Amino acid sequence: MKKLLNTLYVTTAGAGLRKDGENLVAEIDGDERARVPLHMLASVVVFGAIFLSPALIQACAAAGITVVLLDRVGRFQARIEGPVTGNVLLRRAQYRASEAPEEIVRGFVIGKISNQRAVLMRSLRDHGDDLQPEHRDRVSQVTDRMARILRRVSLASENLEELRGAEGEAANLYFGVFDLLIRSPDEEFRFRGRSRRPSLDPINALLSFLYTLLTHDCRSAAESIGLDPAVGFLHRDRPGRPSLALDLMEELRPVLADRLALSLVNRRQLRAKDFETRDGGAVFMTDDGRKTVLAAWQERKKEERRHPFLEETTPLGLVPYCQAQLLARHLRGDLDAYPPWFWK
Repeated sequence: MKKLLNTLYVTTAGAGLRKDGENLVAEIDGDERARVPLHMLASVVVFGAIFLSPALIQACAAAGITVVLLDRVGRFQARIEGPVTGNVLLRRAQYRASEAPEEIVRGFVIGKISNQRAVLMRSLRDHGDDLQPEHRDRVSQVTDRMARILRRVSLASENLEELRGAEGEAANLYFGVFDLLIRSPDEEFRFRGRSRRPSLDPINALLSFLYTLLTHDCRSAAESIGLDPAVGFLHRDRPGRPSLALDLMEELRPVLADRLALSLVNRRQLRAKDFETRDGGAVFMTDDGRKTVLAAWQERKKEERRHPFLEETTPLGLVPYCQAQLLARHLRGDLDAYPPWFWK
């Protein structure tokens, strides 16, 4: 089993990263603040104006350590990585499958809807008594409707557009009751639906930030297996879009991102002061808020679950890698179908 390596997140403006022997050294105003052996790193993610020495960039590229550049609010800017690796035969199989992707898309959609439904059912089981009866009934009705969508998606007659339509219908139902799962006393944390580019409330800002982190992990997983992260199945091809990474993310984000967002807010680890509103109404996390989320994200990835298909216990941080590996095995013909990851 692949070892879960570390991702180093650097958020302090003006910090500098350099290479010292076989170590990455982080400095602020010339003072060393951290030292990490390169062999323990899978990637480095920096926010905003962070200095990277040329020697460190070269060492990371040679060691297969991806460097990701985000702006101060967490929006993707660029990636620095070494030579492209991977099996050309696997990528050709991926390209051929992308021309008729219905069965692979079916797996992604079943996994995503099942995990969204599991999040709702877990919230009902853990905190249903705290909900008003009409709200509890509303969430229960949504889980029933999502079960019917799952049965419909499982039918082989569903074509690609119908599968995408079912995914969108389930997502609308899921986010339609997401606000009922939030138990924070802060009025600012009310959720009235997804808003992107920009996020218009703290919950959307938090979700978008977590989705950015998960997309990075899924892209790295796809590349480590030798797949092309730009050629997906559920998401349409678009220049600059990591469509396969977004595909892999769909079935994982209800558990890895949405559940973490609810935990941070409901446990009051994040409060309204951890967000700020900019001109035009865009909402972003503060530096302190991002640090809280990043620490929780790293801890979340260490939690272990038994993989329902592989029947092995694995850290959540390795689930993207496991799913990319299973997809590659399907594309090679070793598996009859792509097995989704189900949260239990």
